[in-house]
Amino acid sequence: KSLLQSSSRSGDEVVTARWRSFTRSLGKFAVVKRCVEKTTGKVFAAKFIKKRRRGRDCKVEVIHEIAVLEVAKNNPRVVNLHAVYETDHDLVLMLEYAAGGEIFDHCVSEELLPEGQITRLIRQMLEGVHLLHQSSVVHLDLKPQNILLTNLSPLGDIKIVDFGLARRLGSAGELREILGTPEYVAPEILNYEPITTATDLWSVGVIAYMLVTGESPFVGEDKQETFLNVSQVNVDYSRETFSRVSELAVDFIQKLLVKTPEDRPSAADCMTHPWLWLHCPGSDPIPVTPRTPRERSFGGKWSAPPEDPEDKENILDSPHVKRFRFEEDMSATGDGDHLC
Repeated sequence: KSLLQSSSRSGDEVVTARWRSFTRSLGKFAVVKRCVEKTTGKVFAAKFIKKRRRGRDCKVEVIHEIAVLEVAKNNPRVVNLHAVYETDHDLVLMLEYAAGGEIFDHCVSEELLPEGQITRLIRQMLEGVHLLHQSSVVHLDLKPQNILLTNLSPLGDIKIVDFGLARRLGSAGELREILGTPEYVAPEILNYEPITTATDLWSVGVIAYMLVTGESPFVGEDKQETFLNVSQVNVDYSRETFSRVSELAVDFIQKLLVKTPEDRPSAADCMTHPWLWLHCPGSDPIPVTPRTPRERSFGGKWSAPPEDPEDKENILDSPHVKRFRFEEDMSATGDGDHLC
């Protein structure tokens, strides 16, 4: 059933009720620490994932994420999994370290990236997504917080991370699930329609919109308004929003943010769009674009849940990880803003 289908109740009541029915209290929580291998000095990102969250055994879900990373190990645009360790409370994924942080930071920065840099990042994102789709894997949670950069200055290459919601297509008939992050989720998710590779391409369109405008196209005052904006594809393409953006950029985004999945181009087709090749090396540089002073709305990072005493457990007593020196926390993600 659609999250937004008509009912005798008000639209907000329907959405809220269905949201509650589909939201499971998974207690999803991960902490990422920067760590250094003592013998080599090589830097990794250690992702600590609790095996039990709020009394529920989640080990199978973590193993699923590990399996997807193994499938994608030859994909240069996906973060590389180095090793996995297990303790009484955690599974710890030793991942390739991306020193440049999230592209989300460039969506909320005081200055927009040059359009040529944006198209380079989107080309790389599409390369990674295309290779995932060739392996029948859909990410289903593509967002600026899950696209990292190998370096900050100069701006590095992208690495796609966080495959906790990823799925394999074609193994058991049609895939229908309510999952994702509200302002990046595709209409077919909300309508409980079949998920395809086109679902990821919608999210690519949202990310492209945010990079060129500094605004989140669908975010509302609350989840219900966000769902409505997504379902109705309420997008602002005004001249004010795209005042310093090329017409080809608008065309690229409009081709992806369409309600019917079959009408969206594949990742391979997107790669042929002229906008992505307009500012390749050798063309005239484009200056960094200052943000206009008008108010913006965009999705912030999700806050972590309240501290759990178990979260203080770590793997420092494990014989496996005496090889590593753990440094500062890099990120923490909490549940409550996902659709699963």
